[in-house]
Amino acid sequence: MTVGPLAAVGKKFSKARTEQVAVVRLDGPIGIAGMGKHGVNTESVEPVLKKAFATERLRAVVVVINSPGGSPAQSEYIAERIRQLSAEKGVPVLAFCEDVAASGGYWIACAADEIFAAHTSIVGSIGVVSSGFGFSAVLDRFGVERRLYTTGENKARLDTFSPQQAEDVEWLKGLQGQLHEAFIAWVRQRRGKKLTASDEELFNGDVWIGRRAAELGVVDGIGVMRSVVAERYPDAEITVVETPKPLLMRLVGSQTSVAGLAESVTTGVLAAFDRAPSLRMSLLHRD
Repeated sequence: MTVGPLAAVGKKFSKARTEQVAVVRLDGPIGIAGMGKHGVNTESVEPVLKKAFATERLRAVVVVINSPGGSPAQSEYIAERIRQLSAEKGVPVLAFCEDVAASGGYWIACAADEIFAAHTSIVGSIGVVSSGFGFSAVLDRFGVERRLYTTGENKARLDTFSPQQAEDVEWLKGLQGQLHEAFIAWVRQRRGKKLTASDEELFNGDVWIGRRAAELGVVDGIGVMRSVVAERYPDAEITVVETPKPLLMRLVGSQTSVAGLAESVTTGVLAAFDRAPSLRMSLLHRD
């Protein structure tokens, strides 16, 4: 059957008048992921968020999250940007936790007006962890002399090749405490009276499966994106706003496996995703 010019124009006009729900996907570690891998950061997310919130006849923005966490600062920046755009446009934001929304991933989820998880989603990780290695004994064994020069006595705290100092560990714990308090304050601000458990249960760095997360008030309910959107906005069309991929990723493909990340979380081996050279500090659920 051939569609005439007038019919085609009418169909296009009808689609333009259809209400829209814009979907943004955030996949992978938050921050710089490394060679051949993409990370979720303000530079990559900003154009996608702006495009999503600029969608015509917009009813809501959906943020689908698959992330074990990473940089505390990048998590905060992205979450604040979501809140800013939501307020500017007067549009609600729904977050959906897929395989993993842990640590910084959960921080971003809290920027939404409502959070949903699947029955099998891994959610939470409201805590801080740091990790590293100490090689000073290895250098001694092989007769290697460490030469380190600084212009400040604390410039090389927790240096990998120097003996660990008790005062440096205390200093690090202080930083962890400050980051943890910032995370807790954000969750309290966004979730408020929805939280149903004690601070000891909520903020000990643990993670929960979907149903338990809902019972604790960490998420609002159980549901997957298309089902919830279809129920809330039955007349709206879902528009997925694609994240631009770096050239290297377009050539070789993404090396990040969300399923692998989820498996790692369940076995407790994900740690220190934000690998700053000096501190290797990140928000995460457990060691």
